[in-house]
Amino acid sequence: MPRAQSAARRVVLGGLLGGLLVACKEALAPLPGIEPVTPLVLFYAMELPALGPWAIAVFVALQFLLYGFGLWSWGYLYILALLYLAGRALRRMDSALGWALAAGAFGLCFGALFTPVYLLTQGPGGALAWWLAGIPTDLAHCLGNFAVMLVTYRPLRALFRRLGQTRA
Repeated sequence: MPRAQSAARRVVLGGLLGGLLVACKEALAPLPGIEPVTPLVLFYAMELPALGPWAIAVFVALQFLLYGFGLWSWGYLYILALLYLAGRALRRMDSALGWALAAGAFGLCFGALFTPVYLLTQGPGGALAWWLAGIPTDLAHCLGNFAVMLVTYRPLRALFRRLGQTRA
């Protein structure tokens, strides 16, 4: 495939995968702690490494358009990149339980990963208060990520593996 066509394909597929992140997140928003973003970013990192960063960039940009720009925005700029890098580092692991534990750990740490933003803007007391207030949400995020990844790991890993091997 010519290089320009390959780059265009990456941009289009990355955009579609980013849109999938937004659509799934919004569809499941009424369910506390259930969000498919973490598992999907991990699947992208495992099986679609060239498309994952594009998808994350599209997702973050669409979140900014939907919800505006605030302190939380700064966290999104680096936290999903860290998740993607963790997924790349663990990509050879083939255990539903292992991936469920990794996704759950990320959910549990989600609020803590935001604290650098709040530390810089509100000082140590503000960052600590913000993090502590969010622990119940982080627990729900942990349990939701764990359950979603445990249930979807086998079918979605196979699906994304096939997608990664497809050449259009």
